[in-house]
Amino acid sequence: MKKTLILIFIILIADQILKIWIKTHLCIGQEYSVFGDWFLIHFTENSGMAFGLQFAGSYGKLILSVFRIIAISAIGWYLFHLIRQKTKPGLVICISLIFAGAIGNLIDSAFYGMLFSESSFHQVATFLPEEGGYATFLHGKVVDMLYFPIINGTYPSWFPFIGGQSFIFFRPIFNIADSSITIGVFSLIIFQRKFFKKG
Repeated sequence: MKKTLILIFIILIADQILKIWIKTHLCIGQEYSVFGDWFLIHFTENSGMAFGLQFAGSYGKLILSVFRIIAISAIGWYLFHLIRQKTKPGLVICISLIFAGAIGNLIDSAFYGMLFSESSFHQVATFLPEEGGYATFLHGKVVDMLYFPIINGTYPSWFPFIGGQSFIFFRPIFNIADSSITIGVFSLIIFQRKFFKKG
């Protein structure tokens, strides 16, 4: 139990420290090179689901946040059950990664709107502004910053519909919490036979 809590705590602290620093030091769209043009810190905000998808406006945001709370509660219960049953450590680690990542992004959605002023292309956000935050409880935006545009190219002209258009791989911009969820999910898929083998 102690090791699991330490893992979750480390992920949450790293995720929130980076997000708060980005939010209070960069304007939207501002970026810094970490490793050439392959790894950039690029500040953007996600007001909806993964990859910036949105659902039914303000009410959709509320529904999404409530769904996240329910999902986190279920994952937390499952994780506690796994620990009590002394399940394989690899499975506990995977669920812990998913749990920590989900909490990390929920913190943004739940509290950032109340704690920070609006970020813009010309204005850095302030913490606890006198006029109040930019949104109400559960309506905040998730801070994203990790960008890996490893390949910049153009689709061949013979490609249907998109021939001649430029493309970037990898285009999505994400955060530590997203990475934690992704690593946990892919590890579950890869090692599912080992984790769920009976006997």
